[in-house]
Amino acid sequence: MPLQARPLIAAGAAFAALNASPGLAQGNEPFTVYETGARYGSLQEAVSAIGEGDGTIYIASGRYRECAVQEAGRVSFIAEERGKAVFDGTMCEGKAALVLRGREAHVEGLVFTNARVPDGNGAGIRIEQGNLDVQWTVFANGQCGILSANDPAGRITVDHATFSRLGKHPDGTGAHALYIGEYGLLKVTNSRFERGTGGHYLKSRAPRVEVTGNSFDDSEGSATNYMIDLSGGATGRIAGNTFVNGRGKENYSTMIAVAAEGVAHSSDGLTIEDNDVSLAPGVTYQTAFVGDWAGERMVVRNNRLGKGVSAVEGR
Repeated sequence: MPLQARPLIAAGAAFAALNASPGLAQGNEPFTVYETGARYGSLQEAVSAIGEGDGTIYIASGRYRECAVQEAGRVSFIAEERGKAVFDGTMCEGKAALVLRGREAHVEGLVFTNARVPDGNGAGIRIEQGNLDVQWTVFANGQCGILSANDPAGRITVDHATFSRLGKHPDGTGAHALYIGEYGLLKVTNSRFERGTGGHYLKSRAPRVEVTGNSFDDSEGSATNYMIDLSGGATGRIAGNTFVNGRGKENYSTMIAVAAEGVAHSSDGLTIEDNDVSLAPGVTYQTAFVGDWAGERMVVRNNRLGKGVSAVEGR
């Protein structure tokens, strides 16, 4: 993936799109299936037209109050102009703007905002089965960015994405910026997590993770918990990231939690290395970079730890 993808037009400014006029997308039939050239007035019509096959949907710039469910096939959802196609608040099945349970999906260049539902698990993307690849996509001002069910045979990859102002709603409902269930592999690269409003920035139950080259900036967070929560343990690598813990924490005891909910997967050999770790200016508490509930042979090395941050603490 992407399937038959064309080069994207200039990058655009995602947050400018978020703050732009709330008018709906202009023009008719803004959803084009690249393989056939057919244009559709709603995203669901375009997805249904692909059905069990393979297809790429190009999405015109605009702000959309709609959502779609992918039941089958392999579908790419790609913005014609990166950061200019905004899905604003409409949830399918009380779950997400995109509910995905086909064989595979690719999402590129979109913006998801105001994803909220009464049970607190509203998401830009809900992936229920199959592989998912997300690139250059923004999730902001909601409960969850991406939320998954369980698919041990599947993989989820996220690259150059932004997760901002996600977590708890003022009414107390809410979840985590990125929450992955029992998938086979979670890979997150070159992405930014910031200004959380509750919960964890990245929570994963996958037995294998790769988290590299990301920024976890909690300096303007509120009521947040762990930066990374490997709930049942995991193997893999967390490397080359930047972590900044803020003062608005609900739980500041550790930045990375390993098996805090019990040992479901081995963490033997989990490598956490070459990360830059600090507390935001004015923070006076002390914390551990890694909280270890697993008691296995992890490799924690070459991390640059700021004042007030210890390397590893057993729990």
